[in-house]
Amino acid sequence: MEIKSPQTDAEWKAYYALRFNVLREPWNQPLGSEVLADEDQAIHAIAVEDNEVLGVARMHESAEKQGQVRCVATATAAQGKGIGKAIMAYLEEQAKAKGWTEIVLEARENAVPFYEAIGYTIIAESYLLFGEIQHYRMKKALNLSE
Repeated sequence: MEIKSPQTDAEWKAYYALRFNVLREPWNQPLGSEVLADEDQAIHAIAVEDNEVLGVARMHESAEKQGQVRCVATATAAQGKGIGKAIMAYLEEQAKAKGWTEIVLEARENAVPFYEAIGYTIIAESYLLFGEIQHYRMKKALNLSE
């Protein structure tokens, strides 16, 4: 498996398709809602194996020395196989390379145990998405010397 930034049109198409299929379609959100206004300012990551995109995520600078991870999605059939963990490690390395000292994110309730297992802690209960998906603001301090 390789973690990288999408480069080709096919990779970008697969990137957004996975985001839509996992994060939007199950809640009857319209096609296109998976694309955010600041995509051109974000660091994007895809997990690819045998030319198939199995996981995606993005991160942008949200405050001085702080990155915010959004839109983390793993293909349903690939969940529980370390793909999300590998993508998050990739994004953390990208953040360290930029000198960022922490990462924040808004985790869906069912994803909180995953983020806790890789060192994130809940700061506060956050918003309710689509009127039913509770989110929690989480953060992790980055050690730049590692």
